[in-house]
Amino acid sequence: MNHFSCRFCGNALGEPFLKLGDQPLCNNYISSKDSDIEEKHYPLDLYFCTDCSLVQLAHSIPPTEIFSDYVYLSSYSESWLKHAKIYSEQVISRFNLDKNSFAIEIACNDGYLLKNFIKADIPILGIDPAKNASILAKSLGIPMVEDYFNFDMSIKIIEEYRKADLIITNNVYAHVPDINDFTAGIKNLLTKNGVWTLEFPSLKNLIEFNQFDTIYHEHFYYFSLNSIKNIFDTYGFRIFDIERISTHGGSLRIFAAHAENDSFRESDKLQILLEEEKNFGIQDINKYKEFNSKIEKIKNGLLYALNSAKAEKKTTIGYGAAGKANTLINSCGISKDLIKFIVDRNPLKQNKLMPGSRIPIYDTAMIKNSKPDYILILPWNLKDEIIESNRYVMDWGGKFIVPIPEIKIYSENK
Repeated sequence: MNHFSCRFCGNALGEPFLKLGDQPLCNNYISSKDSDIEEKHYPLDLYFCTDCSLVQLAHSIPPTEIFSDYVYLSSYSESWLKHAKIYSEQVISRFNLDKNSFAIEIACNDGYLLKNFIKADIPILGIDPAKNASILAKSLGIPMVEDYFNFDMSIKIIEEYRKADLIITNNVYAHVPDINDFTAGIKNLLTKNGVWTLEFPSLKNLIEFNQFDTIYHEHFYYFSLNSIKNIFDTYGFRIFDIERISTHGGSLRIFAAHAENDSFRESDKLQILLEEEKNFGIQDINKYKEFNSKIEKIKNGLLYALNSAKAEKKTTIGYGAAGKANTLINSCGISKDLIKFIVDRNPLKQNKLMPGSRIPIYDTAMIKNSKPDYILILPWNLKDEIIESNRYVMDWGGKFIVPIPEIKIYSENK
């Protein structure tokens, strides 16, 4: 039996409260020529630390296996581009950023966000280990460091550039195996009066709305405001503002500064959300144990819907070869006898196979060519965008299935 320690505080973790089985890495899409090669599978087990309340994966996987050639590109979602633009305009205005400022984004992907800072003539630096994303970011004129951020890198950046007035870590904090080293690097890199902003999916939402498909190997952590605050307090950061945002099925955006920087008044929202989490049971292990039965209900409901469609000789395809799609599909044991294929706008995923299930991925043009009876929307957080842009399927009686937070079928009459 493995005995794991908390990645943050070192406390013994005990038994996992959720086991999703051994699964392949969710973003390791398989090329057709490699279809006979057996994939590596790793345990997908979730633990709760009773000391610091951090929910986490305990099994270690080298980051180079996950992120070196990352196929997720943010620019393929119109709603995500809009989200980034609004955020950029907000922080530039709120913190009076100008040509004398310096902003750094860690895990900047293809530059979808930092390009807004270029337009505002604000000096920037992007950091991302994924070669393909880095090439695209450079093509936009973004200076890049193509590596993983850590404390040692923070020293090199200060030597080569300078400390940052704004550090952006949207949806990356959960991806960091050594959260202590990463946080120490941020502490070192941020100017005396600088601001650190980060976004992360809400653990409360994950539990409350059955978002178990957002659990995968590249997400080492599943944060509550409570667990984030414990980490920040340890490293001398003070959270002064927080926003609820709709991305990833419900996320939190945090604004933090050095603890000794009292120039930002603490928002009343901080204590309100902490109390809300406490009342929900975010620090109670029993809350997480209840999660198991809710997940089984979702899985059984989805399998029933897909098997019913098959029995009626109806065709079902999937929309969106997202990472979360693979957790859902592989947890349910779904294969191409239930989902014929999956379409995706990202050309880096097209004509490949989904990890584990080996369901083929095609261009979205295949929807019109095949006229499916059902389309299973796998990135359910983008369901409104996907339904609106593909409403034409209803012309032939096609329907959309959304699996989470509960099974729903959308047709022209609903």
